[in-house]
Formats: sequence, structure tokens, C-alpha cells
Amino acid sequence: MEYAPENLQPRERYKLLAGFVLPRPIAWVTSVGPTGVVNAAPFSFFNVFCEDPPLCMFAVNLRPDGRIKDTLVNIQRTGEFVVNLTDEPLARAMHDSSGDFPPDVGEPGYLGLKLAPSTRVAAPRLADAPWAMECKIWKTIDVNGDRTLIMGEGINFYIRDELWDTQTMRVHMERYHPIGRMFADRYCRTDDRVVFPPAPELPAK
Repeated sequence: MEYAPENLQPRERYKLLAGFVLPRPIAWVTSVGPTGVVNAAPFSFFNVFCEDPPLCMFAVNLRPDGRIKDTLVNIQRTGEFVVNLTDEPLARAMHDSSGDFPPDVGEPGYLGLKLAPSTRVAAPRLADAPWAMECKIWKTIDVNGDRTLIMGEGINFYIRDELWDTQTMRVHMERYHPIGRMFADRYCRTDDRVVFPPAPELPAK
């Protein structure tokens, strides 16, 4: 079967994309509001896509009632944020932080999540996250007035000590258990992994 996007409603396009582009990494973004309240919200339209400079991107849409999400308001005001990644022990709290919290209620405080100060941005990181990247805005793109693509440049990294081999500069995958987003309220574990031998290299004729 096939569809042309113009023949689908926006919600149907979303279901087609979110239902098949799986699993998706989750950016658990911390930012600071004007009164100092720390916001933490997950976004799964997210990925990294460059290393020089280190760039990530995630999409922030409007709330169903048309309100702008606190994450976008905070980032537009401060120009900075932290991307935290999620593993299995933090998965439920990450999911719960996607709820509709008023601006004066910080998700970390409400959910009992520990914060740690960042080094190069004002927004704190989630202390128990396996990996975090402090970011400054690199570029933003407005999409039809109801979604904003936020591109961030990573300016500082944190890694949970036991997850990283400093000699080889590689992750200890047997110790790292990230959670992926599926769709709706569904997530996935990532421990069922497949390793293939090196791909063949054919000599040029």
C-alpha cells in the first residue's frame, strides 16, 4: 500500500511516522524557567547528527490546547538546555514527566529526581542520567507555526563512570541499558542486540 501525504490528515501522518520509525532515542531535556523552576520533559523526535560541532535536534510541538510548552519558552528565553538520556531505572520517571505540569511545578522536584549543576550552562542536568550534554542553541526552525525544531550544539558532556572505557573511548554496552520510544505509551528495552561481521569491501574495477 502507499499514501500521499496530502491525502492524510496530520494526525494520520504522525501515526504513520511514529508507528514505523522505531525505536527512537529520547531526549529528556532540562531547562530553567524565569522564576528558577527546573523543567524536565522527554522528546522522541530527536537524534544527534553531527560531531564537528556536536549537534543534536529535537522537535517541540504545541500542546493539544495550543499552549506553548515550557521547554520551548525556557530555551527561547535562555538559549540553553541539557539533553539527558534515559536508561531502564529512570524510564518510568521519564514517562511520568511527559504529563501536563503547570510552569510553576518542576517535574524533577515533583518526581523526586536528583539534579546536579552543569558546568557551562545554567540549566542543571539529571544527576542519575547515564549521559548528558549541555547545549547552546545552534539554530531553530519554525514549522508551520505549530512545531519548532531546536538544534543544539553540545558544549559539555557527562557520562556515568562505569559506562565508559577511557582508554578505548567506547561505551561498555553490557552495562548500558537505554530505553527507546515506540508509540503512544509504548517503549522498548534495547538489550536484545545483533552483531554482524564486517561488511564486504569490493575492490574497484
